[in-house]
Amino acid sequence: MTYRHSFVLGLMMITSLSCTAQSLWGASEINTYTKTDFAMDTVVSETLYTTGEDITADVIEALKNVEENWISWTEESSQIYQINQNAGSTVTVSQETAAYLKQVLELSEASEGAMDPTMGKIIRLWDIDGENPHIPEEKELNTLLKKVGYNKITLDGNKVTLPAGMTLDLGAAGKGIGCDAVEQVLEKEKEVSGMILNLGGSSVMSYGSKPDGSAWQVAVTDPRDTEGDYLGVVALKGTEFLSTSGDYEKYFIEGGVRYHHILDPSTGYPARSGLTSVTVVCDNGLDADGLSTACFVLGKEKGEKLLEKYHADGLFVDDSGHVWLTEGMKERFQLLKDTYSISE
Repeated sequence: MTYRHSFVLGLMMITSLSCTAQSLWGASEINTYTKTDFAMDTVVSETLYTTGEDITADVIEALKNVEENWISWTEESSQIYQINQNAGSTVTVSQETAAYLKQVLELSEASEGAMDPTMGKIIRLWDIDGENPHIPEEKELNTLLKKVGYNKITLDGNKVTLPAGMTLDLGAAGKGIGCDAVEQVLEKEKEVSGMILNLGGSSVMSYGSKPDGSAWQVAVTDPRDTEGDYLGVVALKGTEFLSTSGDYEKYFIEGGVRYHHILDPSTGYPARSGLTSVTVVCDNGLDADGLSTACFVLGKEKGEKLLEKYHADGLFVDDSGHVWLTEGMKERFQLLKDTYSISE
């Protein structure tokens, strides 16, 4: 068996650099601050443009707060952890957590369960992101599938009831929730004119504008050449959120078959939709993150219809080397690899 996690190898250095530039729209000097750190179980890189102070550390703190106090299923301080520990009874959560959970459940319904926050136990059973990735026993998998179903969760205001034996896991939307929390931090800082925030390459947020007014350029990974050239570049304008889900991020190979971490809630097995990656751009971090997962599970045709409901742009890469673009994505994507072709 071979297995792989897609991450940055080598020594991680936490850095913070700054420089200044002249604003195009005024005489104020715009300071540029860059920082690389680790949060939400991934490498985080920031480039901040502001006439004020360096708040890159505040951004990292916001991401860690989301992980530790809101969405983690392992941290005792997390509200999701508390919901899971009290499955079978009703738990009162913060307004923020209730709002995020409501949004996740709405996306689950819109995707007909392709993105389901109750898959936690099955994710842990496969352990694709852990020390013992393996194909689970059919009997055990089927037993756990009986405890899956977003529609079994009751949300009444900020009161959550999770049936006994079930578990809640917001991992499929976690980085997007983190990006939404960062947006709230930036909106309070009037001196900030722009930022690009990258969480491990799979979740990216652009905020405001660059000093020269040009679009933010985000590289998209080639799902079959993850350590070589990029598939292409997506342009973001203003405040937008990009998320990519692919079968190359975490997987193992057994018997010549790739078993990846994006599980289909209807089967409990890795999704087999004919796609190798999906990239989504929209105006909300949670939605972008959740939609990329849902669209990967649904496949291109159903995925496109789901994106229409959310007014989101999408890029689908199939296992035959074809790239499919929604109308909005055609205006922002540039293909860089000649081993792929854009299909109409």
